[in-house]
Amino acid sequence: MIGKKLWVFADGDLPPHPENLGEPKAHEALMVVNNSSKEAIIKVTLLFEDKEPKDDLQLRVAPKRVHCFRLDQKVWDQDYTIPNGQYALMLESNVPVVAVFGRLDRRKDVAYYAVAPYSE
Repeated sequence: MIGKKLWVFADGDLPPHPENLGEPKAHEALMVVNNSSKEAIIKVTLLFEDKEPKDDLQLRVAPKRVHCFRLDQKVWDQDYTIPNGQYALMLESNVPVVAVFGRLDRRKDVAYYAVAPYSE
């Protein structure tokens, strides 16, 4: 079985996407690979510098699938959008998954890069 059950991405920083820049819009995305035969149920906790954690969020990925979650949109099981600014993203899955986190930032030209995770 590939993957881990715990992933932490400490460098969340949802960039603004000014309307005058058009497509592609600035955003962050979380890609999750579930190679198991069971659905991945992923508890998500967001940690912030200046406010209490948001820890009642959940994502699901079907068995033997990959899913890309755009974090500038409402992707949770409730009506919640991540505020712009610095945050950390912690994932706890019921089955091992592989997670990758990336950011498309348009504040200066166009830059896309992956954010390094910690997992165990």
